This record gives sequence, structure tokens and C-alpha cells, in this order.
Amino acid sequence: MAKGGRKMPMGMGMPGGGNMNNMLKQVQKMQQQMESMQGELEQKEVEATAGGGAVNVKVTGKKQVVELKIDPEVLDKDDVEMLEDMIVAAINEAFRKADEMMESEMKKVTGGVNIPGLF
Repeated sequence: MAKGGRKMPMGMGMPGGGNMNNMLKQVQKMQQQMESMQGELEQKEVEATAGGGAVNVKVTGKKQVVELKIDPEVLDKDDVEMLEDMIVAAINEAFRKADEMMESEMKKVTGGVNIPGLF
């Protein structure tokens, strides 16, 4: 034996040993599940409102606006800025809900483990 060298006990070689293949299979399975779930979530829609329901927005999980409804009672040509603010607020809230939906569903696949760069 070399000077200062230690002999490793049996089975104490590379960390993970024979479990590495199992771990890689699990990661591949998780990746497939995430890809499938992302496709499904991109088709789902979330809805948000602003101005007490005066503006209603629906967006997909992919953050594409698919519907915008404005209550005609809030249309005031002298206060267009208020309507613009309500539209922006409703869209931002819908995007936040889409992010929340995506994150919640992904946690189901990852078991709650936060994987940096996943979202």
C-alpha cells in the first residue's frame, strides 16, 4: 500500500454505485412527465378580473391571452386611463395565476423539489 493511502472498505467505491442507473431512469421518467404536463398546462386556462369584475381576462398556461371582456358600463371616453389600468391589472393577475398553476403542477412531478431553471 502506498504511503498515507487507505484501503476503502468493500462497497464504498463510487457514491451511488449500482443505484446510479436507477437514479438516471427516475430522472428520465420525471423529465417525460414534466414535458407531458407542460403540454397539458399550456392548454389549460386561468381567469382573472379587475375593477370588481369590470374587466375579465382568460389566459392559457403558456401565457397567451385568449379572451378579454369589458363591462360596457365602465366605458368612459373621458377616463380611458382607468380602463387601461384595469386591463393591465387583469392580465398581470391572470399571468400570475398561470405561473402559480404551472408551479403547483410541476411540484407534483418533482415531489416538491425545487429544480433551478425549471420555471
